[in-house]
Amino acid sequence: MSIRILLADDQPMIRAGIAMLLSAQEGMEVVGEAGDGLQAVAMARDLEPDVVVMDLQMPQLDGVAATRQLTADDFAAERAHTVKVLVLTTFSDETEVFAALRAGASGYLVKDGAPTELATAIREVCAGNAYLHPAVTRGVIADIAGRLGAAAPVPGLLERLTPREREILSLMALGLPNREIAARLFLAEATVKTHVCRVIMKLEVEDRTQAVVLAYQNRLVQPRP
Repeated sequence: MSIRILLADDQPMIRAGIAMLLSAQEGMEVVGEAGDGLQAVAMARDLEPDVVVMDLQMPQLDGVAATRQLTADDFAAERAHTVKVLVLTTFSDETEVFAALRAGASGYLVKDGAPTELATAIREVCAGNAYLHPAVTRGVIADIAGRLGAAAPVPGLLERLTPREREILSLMALGLPNREIAARLFLAEATVKTHVCRVIMKLEVEDRTQAVVLAYQNRLVQPRP
């Protein structure tokens, strides 16, 4: 079954380009295009998309407010399943990022990223995962790290990892995706994925984000100023 996508952006040419890109992807279907936040919410109610690709700066209702409505419990109650919101914008300012994430967005991309990254992000958020642009990830991780300043390390936790696995985890904590870690360490991306899986398994956490939190909590890396 195809992933049903609703595009929300106030620039028609941008919407047309994204629609063309996604329509060429196997297993994806663009079911509608909205020019403002109010229209996006109304169309999401009628069309029941799986993912809304949301710009932030729009008339009538901005992307953050529209996201808050789309991810609210009462909106989800009207549908067979919840809608996921993937923010796609020109802004990577931390204030905008955190506002969107707090509103319920599952992912955040900037428009200068690679076209293929958008399709990957849509698949990830549709599957229930989070997806953040690397520049955004670093800010989110720094915020988490700041909140963990007083957290006590877990004795012996990092000793479960090999030196290579600790190296991989430290780069994960900097917000680097697998392909950048692979390039930095001169490894195949598949090898990095294997190491990441082992790190998650050995630390007994559910996902990459929780592993990164433990990396900061256990002082493997320090928050950057």
